[in-house]
Amino acid sequence: MSFPESFLTELTARSDIVEVVSSYVRLSKKSGSNLFGLCPFHSEKTPSFSVSPDKQIYHCFGCGKGGGVINFIMEIENLSFPEAVEFLARRANMPVPEQENDRESKKRSRMLALNRDAARFFYEQLSAPGGAPARDYMKRRQIGRAAATNFGLGYAPDTWDALRSAMKAKGYTDFELFDAGLVRRGKSGGFYDTFRKRLMFPVIDVRGSVIGFSGRILGDGEPKYMNSPETLTFNKSRNLFALNLAKKSKSGYIILSEGNIDVVSLHQAGFDSAVASLGTSLTPEQARLISRYTGEVIIAYDNDGAGVKAAQRAIGILEKLELKVRVLRLEGAKDPDEYIKLKGPEAFRKLLEGSEDQIDYRLRSITDKYVLSEPDQKVAFLKEATDLLARLPGAVERQVYAMRVAEMAGVKGEAVADEVERRRKRILSAAQKREERTKNSPEHQLQPEEKSFRYEDPASAAAEEGLVRLIYLEPALAAEPTLPEPEEFTAPVLAHIYRVLLDKARRGDSLSTATLGGELSGQEMSLLVQLLQKPERLSGGKTALQDYIARIKDARDEKNGRQDLIAYMKKQREKMGIEE
Repeated sequence: MSFPESFLTELTARSDIVEVVSSYVRLSKKSGSNLFGLCPFHSEKTPSFSVSPDKQIYHCFGCGKGGGVINFIMEIENLSFPEAVEFLARRANMPVPEQENDRESKKRSRMLALNRDAARFFYEQLSAPGGAPARDYMKRRQIGRAAATNFGLGYAPDTWDALRSAMKAKGYTDFELFDAGLVRRGKSGGFYDTFRKRLMFPVIDVRGSVIGFSGRILGDGEPKYMNSPETLTFNKSRNLFALNLAKKSKSGYIILSEGNIDVVSLHQAGFDSAVASLGTSLTPEQARLISRYTGEVIIAYDNDGAGVKAAQRAIGILEKLELKVRVLRLEGAKDPDEYIKLKGPEAFRKLLEGSEDQIDYRLRSITDKYVLSEPDQKVAFLKEATDLLARLPGAVERQVYAMRVAEMAGVKGEAVADEVERRRKRILSAAQKREERTKNSPEHQLQPEEKSFRYEDPASAAAEEGLVRLIYLEPALAAEPTLPEPEEFTAPVLAHIYRVLLDKARRGDSLSTATLGGELSGQEMSLLVQLLQKPERLSGGKTALQDYIARIKDARDEKNGRQDLIAYMKKQREKMGIEE
């Protein structure tokens, strides 16, 4: 274990899960002693995220995530176990003891230090004689020195090993550079720099650490933008470029743009709340990250078909988090950078002030597809528009926009409003039926909520779950001599959890989400918490234990019998000369 058990126990005692979770999630609805709220880990309209003050655990009945207070901080802040412990320790004003053994934390810290040194190297190269191509590009794009300093922009030289040589001189190894995505392995087995002849944008997280890089090619070539690969510190779907700066803005909203240059240009023009996703469409994880810093988002994507499609997708993700969403129409320019250069910051500010509500934007996008003076196209427009309005959660919203659609099409408002409500009933009914079919299917009921795990033998896995649950709740049962070995389990994930529980229980360590957090992954902890939601009679613990053991043995014997029969039939076919 990385931290002393006594320290983790005191830390979790001082970090009440309701207080910690409430700083991220609005908890209100009660069910028994539990509190409920909208899950911060997936999009939902009905609260399915449960927090138990008594057990000091959380569990989402929608996405399956669960754990204790340390796991919650790991998930919500995208931290490792040691980093989450340190985060909570600072919150509780507790000194953090020396860790006994934590190779991953040391590796992560080393990678962050490497990224920081690499960012400094790129930054220095921008001012060096060899950085002229990047400086010329910045001059053409009207990026000033102050903006370059603010964002820590740099230059990756047009050589094969400039960064590698500089970092090795600081004591970093080729393998550390490779793990950080800063070098690649050549066909001959050597290493060469990943980024060459590129304007470099360091990606800095909300805690101020350089977690990766994005490089814009100078001149011809593909890809135009290159991001760091997924590493121990960098996950492009869970981070946003410039959020470390935008989170400090006093504007009250986040401007969501498509590219790094757009963001730099916006900040330079005084719009300091601009961010961009990292080479991907907006992800639900990025949307949830944004929602922690603002209640309003203005989408400023490129004015082309791809930009319109990306905006529509982003709207769908953002509105599920109950964020107010507006959309810019960049008339006469392809992107925010070009708009500001052509018309100036003041014109862009007026554009922001007059930006469309996301419903208006989507309605206008539908209207642009049809000629409403032609009857067949008018009908097609009404069908698509009423389908959009039927999906709006608020009855008042649906009524107001139904009147607007009716006016646009030149039909009676009551007819459109009635059609919207009919469509809404059909949509809700179909969704409810799909959900009931899924929930009631035997396959669904026997499988874990965590989608990354699937049981090959659900019957045996149910008994394996019972053993895991009993050992956690009654650690003394780990001394029973008839317990099966982890290798006898049919579900690998349950075997690993079981092995960890047995080892700790037999050493006399306490079993809790805090003491297990460093040894179980987030998905494994979620599964364990799911198992703990099921009832277990501890008064007859030994009897239940023997029943679970017998069921596991029966399932194993049945499987072995099937395999023996298959082997026997195969031999018989071979003797008779029958080909399979």
